Amino acid sequence: MIEGKGIRILVNEVATRDGFQMEDHFIPTDDKVALVDRLSALGYAKIEVTSFTSPKAMPALADGEQVMRRIARRPALVYTALVPNVRGAERALDSRVDEFNVVMSCSESHNLANLRMTREQSFAQLVRVVSIAQAARVPVNVSLSCTFGCPMEGEVSLSTVLDWVDRFAALRVQGITLCDTTGMAFPTQVQQVCAAAQERCPELEFTAHFHNTRAMGLVNTIAAIDAGIRRLDLALGGIGGCPYAPGATGNVATEDVVHMLNCMGYDTGIDTEALIDVAAVLQKLVQHELPAQVSRAGTRLKRHEPPVDFSDIVARAHARGVIQETS
Repeated sequence: MIEGKGIRILVNEVATRDGFQMEDHFIPTDDKVALVDRLSALGYAKIEVTSFTSPKAMPALADGEQVMRRIARRPALVYTALVPNVRGAERALDSRVDEFNVVMSCSESHNLANLRMTREQSFAQLVRVVSIAQAARVPVNVSLSCTFGCPMEGEVSLSTVLDWVDRFAALRVQGITLCDTTGMAFPTQVQQVCAAAQERCPELEFTAHFHNTRAMGLVNTIAAIDAGIRRLDLALGGIGGCPYAPGATGNVATEDVVHMLNCMGYDTGIDTEALIDVAAVLQKLVQHELPAQVSRAGTRLKRHEPPVDFSDIVARAHARGVIQETS
């Protein structure tokens, strides 16, 4: 395991897109803007604010333009959004998005189920989106879904993943996110895939994106870092999910990962207590308990009051000679 001291980990917050799209009620636009503004003050490298998918297809994020235009932007913080097609690209540019995040799956079955297109059809569409972004001098990141397995096909071969990495690298995109879309990844696999992708295209910025479906999100995060990954997609509160993993928990929680990495000496640039405070606001917005652990338990050194009869317990222990007097 790599010694964490001095290693900078860049944290991307995806709760306001990947998380909100899975909620069963609409979060008011004012609340979305206020939440992004609070998140902007915490030290993130990037915030995925919204999606420019058709409002009919994703009503939870139908206010994407309004949110992007109203947030208070901070220098050096990248405000990105999901851009699925040419129409979405036009809307995103009008809304002054800092980066396009485009998505397709490494798995044919998942791509058909999720995007209603074959992979080749998706790629052809995304070539046009990338071209639009580059003409406007807007960076593009590609999120490759089902990098670590498909819920319908099972294993996804490393060669398949690397082929898609190569094809997008040839388009001169800025970065690629390796997505564990339904939480199928395991640590040794994560190390292999992340190391191979970075070796294949060292010029790209690689990000790891894990879901905590099978409670391996934290260990997979460490495996990715050990393999050289320095950028992470995380979701405050652990919200999110995927319709193809019914009943599963969402993305690995920002506060859980940041707490762990801060304890290990990594430099995340984010204070865990500040995350816990904003997570309390998020819980009110989504109107259900958050899956994250640290939001409930607090940081590892959080102090608790002893039992009300603790002085009596101590006195009895002294009387029995269990506790020795010290000079």
